Amino acid sequence: MNHSHRIPCLFAAAALAAAAVAQDAPAPRPAQPQDGVSLTVYSSADPASFDPEQFLQQARGGANLGQRVPGFGVVKEVRTLALQQGLNDLRFTDVAQFLDPTTVSFADLANPLGTAVLEQNFQFDLVSADKVLQKYVDRPITVMLRSGTAKEEIAGTLLSVSGNELVLMTQNGLRVVPRHGQELQLGQLPGGLISRPTLVWKVRAAEAGERRVRTTYQTAGLTWRADYTLVLAAGETQADIGAWVTLLNLCGMGFPNAQLKLIAGDVQRVQPATRGRAERAKALAAAEMDAGGFQEKSFFEYHLYTLPRRTDVLANTSQQLVLFPTARGAKVEKILVYYGLPDARFWTFATPSIDRDLGSQANKKVDVYVRFDNKKDHNLGMPLPAGKVRVFKQDDADGTLEFIGEDLIDHTPKDERVLIKLGQSFDVVGDRVQTDFKVDSRAHWLQESYRIELRNRKDAPVRVLVKENLYRWNNWEITQKSDEFTKVDSRTVHFEIEVKANETRHLTYTVRYTW
Repeated sequence: MNHSHRIPCLFAAAALAAAAVAQDAPAPRPAQPQDGVSLTVYSSADPASFDPEQFLQQARGGANLGQRVPGFGVVKEVRTLALQQGLNDLRFTDVAQFLDPTTVSFADLANPLGTAVLEQNFQFDLVSADKVLQKYVDRPITVMLRSGTAKEEIAGTLLSVSGNELVLMTQNGLRVVPRHGQELQLGQLPGGLISRPTLVWKVRAAEAGERRVRTTYQTAGLTWRADYTLVLAAGETQADIGAWVTLLNLCGMGFPNAQLKLIAGDVQRVQPATRGRAERAKALAAAEMDAGGFQEKSFFEYHLYTLPRRTDVLANTSQQLVLFPTARGAKVEKILVYYGLPDARFWTFATPSIDRDLGSQANKKVDVYVRFDNKKDHNLGMPLPAGKVRVFKQDDADGTLEFIGEDLIDHTPKDERVLIKLGQSFDVVGDRVQTDFKVDSRAHWLQESYRIELRNRKDAPVRVLVKENLYRWNNWEITQKSDEFTKVDSRTVHFEIEVKANETRHLTYTVRYTW
């Protein structure tokens, strides 16, 4: 008897049984949060212009820059509290000065249904000389005036504080005295002022006992920047690539023994209209790392980097952390690029351009790039965050590293190509000349020819990529050429030319436009 027709039924039954088991199986429980502080930092810093040291210098000079730092942080803290049954007033003074009160949350991890938050307040009216004096209006104070070696003590009721002057009512009448440079004697700290930012919760607990609670809030004054170092080997075909994170903290407090995380990607935030623009909070990325750096994983549409150890994030400082261990012997390639008419990349026309002189000018400089593929087989293959890349090469005469250029990179996923511009070649120059131009408007065609000259004054051969934009109209065809080309897009072609040592090499082509 043939039972082959029963095999699909058996597979279907097995699949249904497996699905039922999977459906009944409990979902994996998320890991329980650890006690202590966890800090996730986002950045909207422009790698080209953001300098943490400038912020620190201004902060040391007394400037209050927390709200201007291009980034933010999410602070999460798990702690154990003893709650009484009924109403509890909880005061947390170890919070950031620039926290956003609308982002504050309080959660009972052990019994979320047995604890209810009724109110939460952020008290930030911190002590300052101006605020203390304002609180002492209509109250007695004493001013010690100094003039040379002479001293005069003035006691009275403070009537007003205006600019650099104090107005007092003394036993001898009104006195106006200078405010700055004098010693003031005051009483106790007036009510309503606090020395540290404070979060206050009014919590109702169903029963007394210890609770593990988690508080969360966002704060300004935190950001980071990624920095890379690329050291070219002697043959310029390999390089060692290292990466660091510069973390800036001006949020008004430090985070000792914190679990540090960094987010890489373009994270959108909605800012108040008074800020002038909506920021996009960018953050950090790195690679598959060992304990020497951050551990990376995909997280939503971004990349999350977690430092596998706790660290002290100090207040009012910038500190550097290894992003990922140095990639040794990464494969790289030096490439020279001649872009004879770089302005053409911006030109677009609603009708064919028949101006003979358009594009007749020429750039003579040849740019120098280093490029590499961010792949595992090139000893890389990790997501790279946007940042600045500084490139060095060793001088064999004394073994020192010499700086040879720097560039910016955008967020770069694995398996993508990275192109770093270092500068312009000293010994290789170019020229671009229009050798022919013909146009027949009635017949709807235009034809022009170019000669591109490359002069190599080095004692070694070079390979130059010549980039040309065919900008006059959409429909074009290269009818004659001295060298093969690659069509990059609808208006760009590349020629790769080998130029021998001390050689002058000519590239020619003719392009015909029709409409």
